[in-house]
Amino acid sequence: MNEGLRSQVGQLAHRSVIRTLRQPAQFVPALIFPLFLLAVNSGGLKDATNLPGFPTDSYVTFALAVTFMQGALFSVMNSGTDLARDIETGFLNRLALTPLRGAALLTGLLAGSIVLGVVQGFVYLVVGLAGGAELAAGLGGAVVIVALSVAVTTAFGTIGMFAALRTGSGEAVQGLFPVFFVFLFLSSSSLPLELLKTEWFHAVASVNPVSYLLQAFRSVLIEGWNLGELALGFGIAFALFAIGMTAASSALKTRLVRT
Repeated sequence: MNEGLRSQVGQLAHRSVIRTLRQPAQFVPALIFPLFLLAVNSGGLKDATNLPGFPTDSYVTFALAVTFMQGALFSVMNSGTDLARDIETGFLNRLALTPLRGAALLTGLLAGSIVLGVVQGFVYLVVGLAGGAELAAGLGGAVVIVALSVAVTTAFGTIGMFAALRTGSGEAVQGLFPVFFVFLFLSSSSLPLELLKTEWFHAVASVNPVSYLLQAFRSVLIEGWNLGELALGFGIAFALFAIGMTAASSALKTRLVRT
């Protein structure tokens, strides 16, 4: 990365982080709502641990993985809404008149998602452990979980940016949030894949990438170190990131042509 591009990314990244931290309405729900659902689900579904073959005797441990995924979904809305606001206010139009590179714009805008992923990963893990969750992989596993949280949050953030660039509307981006929640529910969020006995649900959950992201988190919490599941989880996150960045880059070119 040359000096000019590095400077552009740094300035936009600083703006993205500051804007995220100055908007409690963005990061507070992203912290509180998933933890609230963790408390509700852990209390209401704890008897599921009595099922033969359930991987742990602590449903809090099992459900904690879902909390990380729910938090990551907020990145779709937050990053997309911020970019949509830049489009609606004309800020993107003004940037188009500068030598700013598209790669610098998109990379810099993701800084807020990265910071949010770090904070979410740390807070969810601390609260989960305080609530009785286990961490079979120990301290090293805590680092890996936060890293995976950042990877997934950033990947979902690229999807939000693509939606913003395609629609130019913050309301349209926010409307995607319930759609992505459907993907979470149609996964192994409540039970392991092998215990999902309804045929159609098992089939859908088996091809849903969210199931394998959840399993990557759970492997660290429940099993210890399962390098295969971790590699698959990080691989899916990086694949989503690549797809999202490619789509967002293409949409950015179209958006700038329109302006």
